[in-house]
Amino acid sequence: MSLEILPVEGLPEIRPGDDLAALLAPALRGLGVREGDVVVVTQKVVSKAEGRVVLAEGKDRAAWVEHETKRVVARRGDLVIAETRHGFVCANAGVDASNVDAGTLTLLPEDPDGSAERIREGLRRALGIAPAVVITDTFGRPWRQGLVNVAIGCAGLPAIVDLRGSPDDRGRALEATMVALADEVAAASGLVMTKASRVPAAIVHGVHTDAPDAPARALVREPEDDLFRESPLVAISARRTIRSFGPGEVPRDAVEEAVRSACSAPAPHHTRPWRFTALESPAARRALLSAIAEAWRADLRRDGTPEDVIRRRLARSDAVLGAAPLLIVPWIRFAGAHPYPDAERAHAEREMFLLSGGAAIQNLLLALHAQGLASCWISSTLFCQEETRVALGVGDEWFALGTVAVGRPPQAEAPPRPELHLSEHLRTV
Repeated sequence: MSLEILPVEGLPEIRPGDDLAALLAPALRGLGVREGDVVVVTQKVVSKAEGRVVLAEGKDRAAWVEHETKRVVARRGDLVIAETRHGFVCANAGVDASNVDAGTLTLLPEDPDGSAERIREGLRRALGIAPAVVITDTFGRPWRQGLVNVAIGCAGLPAIVDLRGSPDDRGRALEATMVALADEVAAASGLVMTKASRVPAAIVHGVHTDAPDAPARALVREPEDDLFRESPLVAISARRTIRSFGPGEVPRDAVEEAVRSACSAPAPHHTRPWRFTALESPAARRALLSAIAEAWRADLRRDGTPEDVIRRRLARSDAVLGAAPLLIVPWIRFAGAHPYPDAERAHAEREMFLLSGGAAIQNLLLALHAQGLASCWISSTLFCQEETRVALGVGDEWFALGTVAVGRPPQAEAPPRPELHLSEHLRTV
């Protein structure tokens, strides 16, 4: 493939309501645009033409970033890396103050693929041919310095070319190769559409492929395949207690990774005093839950709790633990604890081990969340130690630390957390 990239110069300042295709057509005709070429257009002029320009002064920019953000991926100071409603992950949710009048901002087009299709159809009417159209924006990259043009909208071109199963030059079948063709075209066009050049469009001659057309949204990685979905700091606050689960099993390798993370928690005296029992089979889960229910029922009856209240409480518990496809029981033992003759230090020694158990559970929950799994810690087994040991065949030296229900996230999004007033939780002296 041999490419030629031509800058499209001389376009007027774009205003809301302008017909981009009509403005582009004369310049494209003069440059000899042909069927099969790709016309590349910057997001900025598309947003201007579509009226995606807003007023912003002072703090209003942060408000617009929040408005355009579907999910915060990472945050550092004033910089927010956010996922937009389109699925793009970019700085400040694509809200941009460059190349616009002072006091204004541009937002990303509502539907960049639709924008590309409309421009293509407009060019078809004006020129009698329908070159492919790619709409670009400049994104940073998580592993490399610098910005590069990427495709956010695409029409008449396969945004991605799937080569999996085709042979390489040695005849071996490719297993993972999917070429982001629209991004490659966008990056090439960036060589003639620099930030300060006032060149908002380009023609790329010579792009050939037999793959079927696909929009730019095909480039967005599915959440379950995204290994870098959140920064570590955001992941800590994004983890939620989920009490209902979507369909699907919990992969064993995900559980193993979570337990590895759990076992990196701070531990007293260079010990690893934790164990985790994963209940994969329905029979094992039901045996444990039956033991817990019997112990809880007996305790409530001794407390004089009415039978209808007991049934409701057990039903609420079973609605979470009984519905989860996987239960994990965390344990701790006190082997390695230092003996002390006085009650105060002996109590502190035991508390130190219990605190390390809590840290291990938190690591477990965070690691499950990082792998796209939902979880919920429930205190259950803390109140029925002997019954839990018997049900799970665990020795008397182990102390159960509740139960973690694990599953796929439900379809519905979790409600927002209650507002945090930091002054109630942080005191500086």
